[in-house]
Amino acid sequence: MHCLPSLVMTLSALLLILGLLHLLVFCQRPSGYGKHEPRQPNPGGNHAAEIPRGAHLPARRAWFLQELPAFLVPALLLALRNPPGFAPLGCRLLGGMFCGHYFHRTFIYSFFRRGRPFPLKIVFFGALFCIYNGFLQGYYMIYCAEYPDDWCKDIRFLSGLLLFLSGMGINIHSDFLLRQLRKPGEFTYKIPQGGLFAYVSGANFFGEILEWFGYAIATWSLPAFAFAFFTLCCIGPRAYHHHRYYLKTFTAYPRSRKALIPFIF
Repeated sequence: MHCLPSLVMTLSALLLILGLLHLLVFCQRPSGYGKHEPRQPNPGGNHAAEIPRGAHLPARRAWFLQELPAFLVPALLLALRNPPGFAPLGCRLLGGMFCGHYFHRTFIYSFFRRGRPFPLKIVFFGALFCIYNGFLQGYYMIYCAEYPDDWCKDIRFLSGLLLFLSGMGINIHSDFLLRQLRKPGEFTYKIPQGGLFAYVSGANFFGEILEWFGYAIATWSLPAFAFAFFTLCCIGPRAYHHHRYYLKTFTAYPRSRKALIPFIF
C-alpha cells in the first residue's frame, strides 16, 4: 500500500461535509440516544423505567463495539506497512496520540460506563464512522505524513500536544464525575457537579473538542482538522441540547453555567 493524496483529500472533504450536515440536522433537535431518546410510557407508571424503542445494547458493550474499530483499523494499517513501523519520530508520537485516545475509550472507558442501553442503530453508525475515520487518520499518518526529524520540537507540535493532553484530561475527569452521579443500575439523571461542570453543562464535550483541535494543530494536517471540525459539529450541538435539558428539568440548575465554552456559549 502506498500514499494516494487524492484519496486523503477526498475522504477529508467528505468528513467536512458530513460535519456540516450533522450540524444542520441536529442543531434544532438532539440525536435520539441517552437522555434525548424517545421512550414509551411504562404501564406501571414508573417514569425512570420507561421502555426504550427498538433494539438496544447494554451501554458497556455498545461503547466497546462502537469505539473498537478506531483503534483496530490504524493498527491493521500499521501491520500492513512495508517496511513496518512509523518512519520519523513525529509520526510515531502523533499516531500514538490518536491510538492512545481510542485505547482508553475502548478498553478503559467502556468498562466503567454506566447508563441506559444504547440504540443498536446508533452503535452501528458510530462503528461505521470509527472505521472511516480510523482509516483516514491511520492511512495518512502511516503512509502519507512527512515530518522533519525535529518536528517534536516545533511550536505547532508542542502547543497542539499541550491542548490535546489538556482536553484529554478534562474529558476523562468529566466522565469520572458523571459516573459518580449514579449508583450501579441507576438511570436517573442528576445535575453534574465539580470540575469544569461548574462553568459549562458539556464539560466532557468541551474536553474532547479541545483534544482533537490540539491533535489537528500537532499534526498540521487536513485529515486531523476535518476530524476536529466534525467533532465540533457532532458533539457541540449535543452539549447545547444537554444544557437546555438541564435548565428545563431542574429548577435549581445554575443559570450562570454556559452550554459548551466557559463564560461564552
